[in-house]
Amino acid sequence: MTGELRYLLMDPSGNRTILVESPVPEAEQPAVAERLLALEPSAEQVGFLTRCDASGVALRMAGGEFCGNAAMSAAVYYALQNSLTGGTVSVDISGAPSPLAVTIDRDRTGLWRGRVAMPRPVSIQSITFPNGQTLPVVFFLGIAHVILRSSMSRSEAEKTVVAWCDFLKAEALGLMFVDPLEERLTPLVYVPAVNSLYWENACGSGISAVGAWLAAEKGTLVHIALRQPGGILEVDADPSGSLLLQGTVRLRYAKTVHL
Repeated sequence: MTGELRYLLMDPSGNRTILVESPVPEAEQPAVAERLLALEPSAEQVGFLTRCDASGVALRMAGGEFCGNAAMSAAVYYALQNSLTGGTVSVDISGAPSPLAVTIDRDRTGLWRGRVAMPRPVSIQSITFPNGQTLPVVFFLGIAHVILRSSMSRSEAEKTVVAWCDFLKAEALGLMFVDPLEERLTPLVYVPAVNSLYWENACGSGISAVGAWLAAEKGTLVHIALRQPGGILEVDADPSGSLLLQGTVRLRYAKTVHL
């Protein structure tokens, strides 16, 4: 694609996300995303806005994956477009079976707080991987997350997430390294469709996966707040699969470039 392209750089809990306003054909989105990520080295993912009208906003992630942080960012975009300071926005996002209800409100500093009713997991399974490890895996439409309490070197983890994504035949895969004593989560996410692999600053679907797994294990409602590299995300989860993600979003800037 060549021509003028307008986008916004959103910052949901440090998981910086490019939202592209200009129309881009789906077949060209992976290539455009790659070029935009090169222009914005602090960004970790790209989504393409496909609709913004009275019914809400629609967003397709570059790899067709799902992302809770991007859903909150799209809701903030809708509010900005309509001069709103809060409310509930319907967000139709890739990887979710139906539009999500995202509630947002803005404080005096321009920081938005978001709450999104996340898609329920498709399944939670205990899977034995080729290296012999048996680990919990939480499957959502569009992405799966493996939950680990042991650490790996960065290079080993980056090789592992690619291999395990292929093993699981997942559209996207996260390795969620959880330190329960430090209440910390370190997310690594791989999206093969756009060949992106990031140690993310924050992963909304990742902490939701951890919450869903814990709720299923305990058989009761759980609330977790885990510090990720970019900040704290919170989730309420119950054994039925209901998930409520809470985080923050800030608009960094809007920009027009020529590609």
